[in-house]
Amino acid sequence: MKEKQNIYAISGKIILAMIVTAGSLLISSCSLASIASPVPASCRQLVLVITDSMQDTLGTLIYFEREKPHSIWTQAGDTIAVAIGRHGLGWGRGLHDDKDRADLPFKNEGDGKSPAGVFSLSAVFGYKPADQMAKITMPYIHITDMTECIDDPSSQYYNQFVSGDNIERTGQVDWQSSEKMGKAGIYYELGVVVDHNSDPVKKGAGSCIFLHNWAHPNEKTAGCTAMSPQNMKKIAVWLDKTKHPVLVQLPKRSYIDLIKLWNLPELSGSY
Repeated sequence: MKEKQNIYAISGKIILAMIVTAGSLLISSCSLASIASPVPASCRQLVLVITDSMQDTLGTLIYFEREKPHSIWTQAGDTIAVAIGRHGLGWGRGLHDDKDRADLPFKNEGDGKSPAGVFSLSAVFGYKPADQMAKITMPYIHITDMTECIDDPSSQYYNQFVSGDNIERTGQVDWQSSEKMGKAGIYYELGVVVDHNSDPVKKGAGSCIFLHNWAHPNEKTAGCTAMSPQNMKKIAVWLDKTKHPVLVQLPKRSYIDLIKLWNLPELSGSY
């Protein structure tokens, strides 16, 4: 793959393209002892999505914060209902170590699975210009009618945001499929980039993974994690780039096995 271009539309200015990333990890109990936490010590915000199993398409989002690396995680708001991929979860590629994975299916392009594991959250995106998003402290990508996320594994821009008009001028359009971000209605009106399959990008391992709005409660996605627009706004405003936020997305059994080892938030008795 050619040299990466981390191309954000910050302050309302689309430069060119942005790599969409993430990662994932679910592991077997027999290998727990050898695994260090993939949650960075610098992380002080954690968005947790829990499902009942790898096959479930609905889950619960709980968001937490802590003051320093080994502080206790504190819940920062009410729990949020979410919908995930139409085929549940598949191991993604993110902050975990692939060699410690369980014998479970990986996420692949077009499989309808959301990535399981631990992923950095790198930017917020939306339809409004940056000057109308003063409450957002994350890097901000202004989505226009020309913004596309490339999901064609054969493209040099696979798993990146691009400004289609800029690419067309250079004669480098090499993809057969993409998500037209600016023409997705309420879904991409506001969202967060999940860094799945980003460093390095592996062809066919999944692309364009986000937290984003849903149009109707409990609808399934192609691989993203969706929630009500009101809750999406709450999360987008809460996220703080200086606190290095991450997404932890796992089935409940795997999460419980990893709480102590990874210094993850304890689940309340209500979940």
